Amino acid sequence: MPFQVSPGINVSERDLTTVVPNVATTIGGIAGQYTWGPCNQRTRITTENELVETFGEPTDVTVNYFWTAANFLAYGNNLLVVRSISDDDALNSSVEPDGSAGSTNQRLIENNDDYETKTANIPALFYAKYPGVLGDSLEVLAIDKAGFEQAVVNRPASVAARNATPPTATALQLQELKFLETFNSAPGTSEDAASAGGSNDELHVLVVDKGGLFTGVVGEVLETWEKVSKAVDAKRVDGSSNYVLNVLKNQSRYAHSGGVSGYTALKAVEVTAAGETLKAIVGSPKSSTFEDLNADGDTVIGGVLGGGNDGSDVEGSDLISSAQDGLPKGYSLFENPDIVDVTLLMAGGSSGITGTDANGNKIANVIGQQIVNIAAARKDCVAFVSPEQTSVVGQTSNTTITNNIIADKTQLGASNYGIMDGAWKYQYDRYRDIFIFVPMNGDMAGLCARTDFTNDAWWSPAGYNRGSIKNIVKSSWEPRQGDRDELYKVSVNPLVTQIGAGVILYGDKTMQVNPTAFDRINVRRLFIVLEKAISIAARAMLFEFNDEFTRAQFVNIVTPFLREVQGRRGITDFKVVCDRSNNTGQVIDTNNFVGDIFIKPTRSINFIQLNFIAARSDVSFSEIGG
Repeated sequence: MPFQVSPGINVSERDLTTVVPNVATTIGGIAGQYTWGPCNQRTRITTENELVETFGEPTDVTVNYFWTAANFLAYGNNLLVVRSISDDDALNSSVEPDGSAGSTNQRLIENNDDYETKTANIPALFYAKYPGVLGDSLEVLAIDKAGFEQAVVNRPASVAARNATPPTATALQLQELKFLETFNSAPGTSEDAASAGGSNDELHVLVVDKGGLFTGVVGEVLETWEKVSKAVDAKRVDGSSNYVLNVLKNQSRYAHSGGVSGYTALKAVEVTAAGETLKAIVGSPKSSTFEDLNADGDTVIGGVLGGGNDGSDVEGSDLISSAQDGLPKGYSLFENPDIVDVTLLMAGGSSGITGTDANGNKIANVIGQQIVNIAAARKDCVAFVSPEQTSVVGQTSNTTITNNIIADKTQLGASNYGIMDGAWKYQYDRYRDIFIFVPMNGDMAGLCARTDFTNDAWWSPAGYNRGSIKNIVKSSWEPRQGDRDELYKVSVNPLVTQIGAGVILYGDKTMQVNPTAFDRINVRRLFIVLEKAISIAARAMLFEFNDEFTRAQFVNIVTPFLREVQGRRGITDFKVVCDRSNNTGQVIDTNNFVGDIFIKPTRSINFIQLNFIAARSDVSFSEIGG
């Protein structure tokens, strides 16, 4: 309590209820090449359907990344996906104010944050939400009151009578008909603008799958945005922005509106009062009367987008050698444990990359080594890698395959934060109706995720109880006992096919070669859980006094947690030391605090010896012993 100058009562509280928290152990992470979706940002995906909706269906280029992610989601439901691109030449599809597709006004807009920074320098009328040629399938159109009313006048009598599209309809009439069929009334003046003395601020916007690549139906309407505004500060009744740029940015899955200059070039948002553009009067556009979109004679603005570019192959050796582009940049978004929580990193389709870098190392192994290094630096996650595709697929000799995998493992190095499997998975791709080979690292991470749900992180994910691979037709090869022995010596986990059991993970080693407790997956993940949880709890000790009270408080926080882990078969015994023996005067004087936590981890059974002994009928079992 503080010193008091005069008599009185002082009431204070001190919170001694700090406990060791539960920590997440099943958050997956992967970077890869996809046909659609936000680039160079982490996006949380929970189901395969959500993966398709966000990042597109698999193609010849994206298949290994897509199915690694999808296979993980067959076991777990928490995956962070980063779409990697080449920043040098990837482009968003666009349409110009004059309706032409793609031009010198094309830009790379990676995600919403990138759009925010580039809004003043994106002069095309509309852009695809994300980069890639898939955006060329989109058509984005806008119409205002004057245009809508003119479209009604322009509608051919045969359409009005038969409610059908005449074969002689022009492209403009087809666009007009799309609006007349979709919206019941014309846009006009919003209450927000009218109350400020303005008029003609509303637009209807249509996003159409003109090429049919998103839905499989040519001309399918993807999104409708009714009565959005030309005014920068226009609001909806709920207080959210109704400005067309903000509506598309925040809610559309397919399109961005171009910057203000894209509209002013068409006189889309030019005010009649003093000839000022919307850009020049930000802050007070509601009091202005906006000119018609069809000031140049067209009832509809916009058109089919074009010029999209996926960018050069993110896997090329020129990109792999740089941390500023492609997959290395994507995986770098998982580096900082203070920003992103991830526990199971997957190499994904990078295991399918062929070729070598400037140093002669397989590019597949370069990416694998990167994610293992990320896990080792973070110290709170593990990384899963697979052998290169050409090492295990299409080979006929078991000896050759074994030697190939060992060579891959040698390049990847040794780390107890890495886990390597020894095969690829043959499965059905229902999106393209073909059978394909896919790396197993997504399934390995998935087995750990499933083990977390059924047991705990410190249980082995291998074997008949927890190591069964889902959705597999066959493994890329069948290792014999001798092959498995050679792989296990270098800490590669083989997969075996058993009659009635399917394909089973038949090993639980980390990539560490030295025989210590940390050469096992369950022990590595046990210590990750303990270190992460206890470290969070230890934050309560920061800036407290290093005295007997604080040290006893630390012991009392940690001991119940470890006792619970022991009860759940994670450890066999433990001891927590935090006293004057390890917090000496030197430690205290240098403002340090030491807690020593001794752990005896439980070990998984890898070898079983069964002895069957035949005995004569006249022999007593008590005589031959146990």
